[in-house]
Amino acid sequence: MRSHSPAVSCLFGFLVCAVGAFAASLPPDGSYRPLPAAPFDEVKGDDEAQKPQVMQRQRHLLEERYDLSDRAVPNVLMSGGRKTVQGGVRVKLPSGVTWDSLAKLSPDEIRERGVLPEGFFPLPHVKQATGGQVFPNEEIDEIQRQEQRNLRRFDVDFDLPDHFTPEFPAPIFLTTHPELGDVSRGQLVTIKNFYELFVGILTPVQLEGMRLLLTPFPQEEFNQTEDRKSADQSLGVTCLDCHANFHTNGAFHQTPDVRPQAARFRLDTVSLRGLFNQQIHGSKRSLRSVEDFSQFEQRTAYFNGDQMSAQRKGVHLPNRFDQVPMMAQMQNIIDFPPAPKLDPTGHLDPMKATPQELAGEQLFMGKGRCSSCHVPETAFMDNNMHDLQLERFYRIGQTRNGLVILPDGPIKTLTLRGIKDSPPYLHDGRLLTLADTVEFFNLVLGLKLSQPEKENLVAYLLTL
Repeated sequence: MRSHSPAVSCLFGFLVCAVGAFAASLPPDGSYRPLPAAPFDEVKGDDEAQKPQVMQRQRHLLEERYDLSDRAVPNVLMSGGRKTVQGGVRVKLPSGVTWDSLAKLSPDEIRERGVLPEGFFPLPHVKQATGGQVFPNEEIDEIQRQEQRNLRRFDVDFDLPDHFTPEFPAPIFLTTHPELGDVSRGQLVTIKNFYELFVGILTPVQLEGMRLLLTPFPQEEFNQTEDRKSADQSLGVTCLDCHANFHTNGAFHQTPDVRPQAARFRLDTVSLRGLFNQQIHGSKRSLRSVEDFSQFEQRTAYFNGDQMSAQRKGVHLPNRFDQVPMMAQMQNIIDFPPAPKLDPTGHLDPMKATPQELAGEQLFMGKGRCSSCHVPETAFMDNNMHDLQLERFYRIGQTRNGLVILPDGPIKTLTLRGIKDSPPYLHDGRLLTLADTVEFFNLVLGLKLSQPEKENLVAYLLTL
């Protein structure tokens, strides 16, 4: 065996030490999620023991940030007619601060005084260090009833009260059959009932696309391996477990596009309504087609953007030239809910709208600057990404329940059509009501809206 000179051996030893020191300086979850260091039963037991404390910590954060009471907007229901819309500003202000006094401060003053309302900070995942998909109880119970498939995690539960989540099950409207109205018949569409509900309404291609969207495939927390978070080995999840009835049920996970784990922000499930008008997909990735999105989600939403974990757990790889176009075609016929007060150009019909709603529309187009991104003629979006630079208002690097508060960066513009059906708001669900959302943008954009103007703007948003 050939030996090295003392100089070469010394250099080799130095390099090993340097690389080792560099690796040690990285967080253990820098890019890849570490495998469990204990048997499944032991991990499960520890997670179950810690769960009450985990949920209490998140509940404490929510109660510090928000008024969580059930206060509905009078005489306003979501599009299916079965659930009320929550009203009022729920974000709590720091002691001694009012919304008017806060709006008079500059971003620098708010940052230096530390008076940005906690409800305007990014909302952490209920268990930031672990992350993963978390489903609301209504979805869990209905999937269990229909499919005997368990979406309940043993380490965490859904955190927001039910009255701040979308109507369940949401109605489904089709561009191909507007005359039919809600084609879901009030049911959650699953692999068990989709054929009965849609045969004769959908084409064979669309039916096959729906079947794929309703078929469970392995996912990071729901699979067969020892690092799953379901009690039993799981078949996995479906696309429409999160996008229930092609809308949203409030399920959340973490963005696959950011590392390390402590910096990954919470990501609310977006609605698939009006997908035919969208030219970019994903909060940050800016994917350019629904075909790309349908394919890449099998590695991103399903496996946190970790192809190594995907391969190990059984990634689904839909065929790009066969299955993916069918999935896309099905998603591309999901329409927005009816908005009877809007004319064909997306503007209010003055013969149908109230004076308050018309005043709100004027604000939306003018002083509120909303229409610069949410363009009425293009389904109230602009197919661009924008950076609100919220970090002007706070000190970077603070933590909230394990989430390191960093700048959000550019986020795509979401449509406002049917917005009353889609609480909570912003990409991470940090804003519980439309009134909260108006206050947020009033501050961030420096709009200086009066209280009546804010109320008019909310009234307008409810018509969309």
